[in-house]
Amino acid sequence: MPIYTATSISSSTIIWLVLGAGLCLMELLLPTAFVAFMMGISAFVVALLSGVILGKLWLQVVVWLLLSVVLILLCRRFVKPRRAKSKIQDAVLAETLTEIPAGKTGRVLYEGNSWRARCFDDHLAIAPHQQVYVVRREGTTLIVMPEYSSIQ
Repeated sequence: MPIYTATSISSSTIIWLVLGAGLCLMELLLPTAFVAFMMGISAFVVALLSGVILGKLWLQVVVWLLLSVVLILLCRRFVKPRRAKSKIQDAVLAETLTEIPAGKTGRVLYEGNSWRARCFDDHLAIAPHQQVYVVRREGTTLIVMPEYSSIQ
């Protein structure tokens, strides 16, 4: 007859602890926007409650799922991703260095640097050494409109 002490841990508690540690470590290796981390924290909470309150496995799984969803939603609400803001102001002038063929890219001189550029209107070509307005930036490509264009 085995003797159980107050420090003996049930097998379900060990499983929840291992699951929680695995999920938290997975967040370090494969960033999942804190989803795996929150699920790991939920597993730790269920491990603490498994011996005391939650006796049945199905109840432990339900509590883990509900707690995971709540923590993930709370995390999403308070931790918002930072988006890089474009530093291009409205209606900034640049000058074409090369021709920008219709629907293709060329080069413009903007703030002392040569940038890849494409015309806002895919059916419009822009000649070299023309003044253009920088409409926006898409990655490393500037979207421009000729200074003389009436298209807004």
